[in-house]
Amino acid sequence: MKKKILLIQSTPYDSNRKPIKKSRLYFVGLAMPLLASLTPYDWHVEICLETIEDIPFHTDASLIAIGSMGHAIIRSIDIAKEFRKRGKTVILGGYMASLMNKEAIKYCDSVIIGDGELVWSQALRDFEKGQLKKFYQKNLTNLSTPPPRFDLIINKNIGDFLPVQAGRGCPNSCSFCSVYCLYKNSYLKRPLGEVIRDIRQIKDLGFKKFLLLDDNIISDRSYLEELCKEIKKLDMKWLSQCSIKVGEDKDLLKLLYDSGCIALSFGLESINYESLKFMDKSWAKPWDYSSLIKNIQNAGIDVSTEMVVGADGDTLESIYDTAKFIEDNKIVVPRFYILTPIPGTKYYDEMKNENRIYIDDIYSYDGSQAVHIPKHMSPEELTDAYWQLYNKVFSYKSIFNRTIFRSDFFKRMDKYLFYFMVNVFYRYQIKKKITPNIF
Repeated sequence: MKKKILLIQSTPYDSNRKPIKKSRLYFVGLAMPLLASLTPYDWHVEICLETIEDIPFHTDASLIAIGSMGHAIIRSIDIAKEFRKRGKTVILGGYMASLMNKEAIKYCDSVIIGDGELVWSQALRDFEKGQLKKFYQKNLTNLSTPPPRFDLIINKNIGDFLPVQAGRGCPNSCSFCSVYCLYKNSYLKRPLGEVIRDIRQIKDLGFKKFLLLDDNIISDRSYLEELCKEIKKLDMKWLSQCSIKVGEDKDLLKLLYDSGCIALSFGLESINYESLKFMDKSWAKPWDYSSLIKNIQNAGIDVSTEMVVGADGDTLESIYDTAKFIEDNKIVVPRFYILTPIPGTKYYDEMKNENRIYIDDIYSYDGSQAVHIPKHMSPEELTDAYWQLYNKVFSYKSIFNRTIFRSDFFKRMDKYLFYFMVNVFYRYQIKKKITPNIF
């Protein structure tokens, strides 16, 4: 009989500490299908996507591996504790578990720190021998992976696209960023043929769109140029994230659009340059944001943004001005977080050294309340301003202005109606004090 492993992608908690559930999961993570593909053939693998499924606590699997994105680590720990009560061996992974590995190991039997490709098989062999180590870590020097086991999830209630990874890491070094903590400015690219192979696999499964996972896809322009030329041959639509600097390169924007790119997400962080400097992101020029966004939109590519509030340059006025920036630039899907000093990051060390940690309970760090002492307001004022910003941006007036009242609405009606519905759903979450996220 084959050995059995259960791979769980946990969901975050809401403000009432209840797991956030949805009827459909649009943004499917890559970690679990990839770990499944790296698992030896004499193991039987099951994947649970908690956002759309219940955790099978009565499973007969001998090994449980739990991963999470961001603040969902809190839920991951609770799941781990429950399985260990039931006598199961538990492995935790993901970037939060990696950054806080000494804390994470209190609740599991082993932690995979950082990349799992080079240590996963070893961890399974050690488990079979009863010699599972507390920590596994081996940094990649090149990035090459087998095709993900999407066959294990395509019958679940997921969206209309699947993920493909091109590169991992980022050349920038923002102080609050977990990617920098793990990769220290390194950026690894997968062989072009592998990326195209995985896109073909997704197309063969009947999907017409894919999400290109990459922390900064324009880090290597020549690589991206060749990738776009190959993607164009496949007649697929795709979306990704990268630096807003892509808006400076109109030739590259045309190449992206011609290859099928329909939307890009940008971590703008702030419209306040002083705040960007405090976050070690002084290379970003917020006075150029509007023109760069316009270039991207004029190229036919939709713009999504992620921003943070609460950096040392922020004032209550600058936070409120952010709502006008979002509406003026007709950002179709904006998201916000309170800048949070995550243990393991440079920003956490700075706040700790300056005695500015306001809430020590790291299990309350969910990005929706101030846990540090800002320079120009109280923590309570920051939390209140954050929710006021969200309510302003997701008022019906702003939603209509950003998605429906556009000069090109009738040319791309289906897309803008889709974005309208996304915004209405986000509004529903915000009214319940749930921070909209990509789960």
